[in-house]
Amino acid sequence: MANVDLFAIGNALIDQEFKVSDDFLIANTLQKGTMQLTDGETQAVLYENLKATQTYKGQASGGSAANTTVAFAALGGSAFYACRVGNDNLGQIYLNGLNEAGIQTTTRSISEGVTGTCMVLVSPDSERTMHTYLGITAELTDEQIDFAPLKTAKWLYIEGYLSTSETARHAVEQARTIARASDVQIALTLSDPAMVQYARSGLDEMIADGVDLLFCNEQEALMYTGTDNLDAALEKLQEISKHIVITLSAEGALICNEGQSFTVPGRKVEAVDTNGAGDAFAGAFLYALNAGLDWKAAAELAILVSSEVVSQFGPRLPVAEYAALLNNFQKECA
Repeated sequence: MANVDLFAIGNALIDQEFKVSDDFLIANTLQKGTMQLTDGETQAVLYENLKATQTYKGQASGGSAANTTVAFAALGGSAFYACRVGNDNLGQIYLNGLNEAGIQTTTRSISEGVTGTCMVLVSPDSERTMHTYLGITAELTDEQIDFAPLKTAKWLYIEGYLSTSETARHAVEQARTIARASDVQIALTLSDPAMVQYARSGLDEMIADGVDLLFCNEQEALMYTGTDNLDAALEKLQEISKHIVITLSAEGALICNEGQSFTVPGRKVEAVDTNGAGDAFAGAFLYALNAGLDWKAAAELAILVSSEVVSQFGPRLPVAEYAALLNNFQKECA
């Protein structure tokens, strides 16, 4: 197996996207803008309800860290994705999607069980609300993970959604230990306000003695630190990471690089679907740092890529579009 720059660990989910009304979210007790876990039977009932009453927009391979890894690889980086899928049709579709994006995986990822699904519900304001049945990915363990590529990687990337699984947290602990012993930098995303609210202890366990780079959005930053303004949140977050990226939706991003903070403005686009925007941002940002760009340029590229993601349905762009965006970005910077 070839060396990689990015080694990521996360859930493996097939997204089913629907345009929905705010009334539908209210009627089904779904909190807009967050992720809610469910069981397989409830997921099946919701899926049938959605098909009968809402607008189906299509299917895509998802999972937060996977979306990040696709952006990183499609821009030109080398990457490995550690996950767990079922030995079923959706599992094969999922792994094929990763491989088509040039991402290395392992057959260890396949096991008996059902591949997880996520109902991605996009409301009229383009906000995404997620209803997730984790399936077999909830039982991700170190047995599914080939840690060999991690030892020579530049970055370990961890998604906060793993905080709900005890076995996944144990796998993350092993990955962190290997990363520290191998001088691999550790990046982590808080992933979702629901993880901060309901799985805080799991997040703290995965963050452990700190990370090298922390990704979060404004709401997550405020909730995690228990503050009511970003300056106070940033001060507290520096206790766990010297490098912090707080995305600010259309307003851009707030970057903290070893105590020095600055804001990079967003781009004006017509938002269609915010699903995967933060994931794409993280992937492009990590790619830029790995390619030697400074922090400001990394944020600018990340904002460009993520703004394109929110301009269309689905959590990822077609693979060729990432390279085209990078090419245009490089021309503008020349």
